[in-house]
Amino acid sequence: MKLDKPVPGGPCWAEVGAPGVDAAKEFYSTLFDWRTETDSREEMGGYTIAYRGHLPVAGLVPLGEEPQPVLWYVTFAVSDVDATVEKVRSAGGSVVFEPGDVPGMGRFASVTDPQGAAFHLWQAAGFAGAGLFNAPGSLGWVELMTRSPERAVDFYTTVFGWSVIASEHYPQWGLDGADFGGMVTMDDKFPPEVPPHWLPYFAVADVDAASATATEAGGTVLMEPTSVPDGPRIAVLRDPHGAMFGVYLAGGEGSR
Repeated sequence: MKLDKPVPGGPCWAEVGAPGVDAAKEFYSTLFDWRTETDSREEMGGYTIAYRGHLPVAGLVPLGEEPQPVLWYVTFAVSDVDATVEKVRSAGGSVVFEPGDVPGMGRFASVTDPQGAAFHLWQAAGFAGAGLFNAPGSLGWVELMTRSPERAVDFYTTVFGWSVIASEHYPQWGLDGADFGGMVTMDDKFPPEVPPHWLPYFAVADVDAASATATEAGGTVLMEPTSVPDGPRIAVLRDPHGAMFGVYLAGGEGSR
């Protein structure tokens, strides 16, 4: 992505829900060389932050006993969570968790677009989000998988004011032309039970090696390493609990 720090309207964080957070720590630390620290405050519920060096790059959320989706959530930075939630509602989206404060860090809400793709909103107040982008082990691209691309464009441009590079095959999202993500139309290749969703991509030094490491660590390769025409080498993986994410070659020609 052409963004290198959290800015209003852009992706600022990604976090994965895991029924076994210790196993998730082991898997992602093996894959991305992450160091993890769990917040000891009771009200944080075991929330864990992953670091590359001293810089925060992603979150791991322990899931409770009640059935909850095991997936990666993309978080977008906003200057006013409450106002953005009202924009989401007005544009046809839904609110999963109403705005609430995270002590010493910021204000948070969880929402979905009109097709049901879930994402988070974050208003920083002490914690801005990821301290590293586009480098190995860090977030570098976000991709919306949707069955209604026209409706998605209307929704996200209304809520966030994103720019859109129109393309029949792969429209791209941006802020004032600084691209940070794309959109894939879910066709018949996607089983009907797979809901619309956001897919984060993490940069790696070697896509093929990362795919092999993920498999050895108990994950699954959903899309084999592929070199995108005029783009980077990518793969789509699934962790041992079922959460999907992508990896791409950091810094290569045509890099995201």
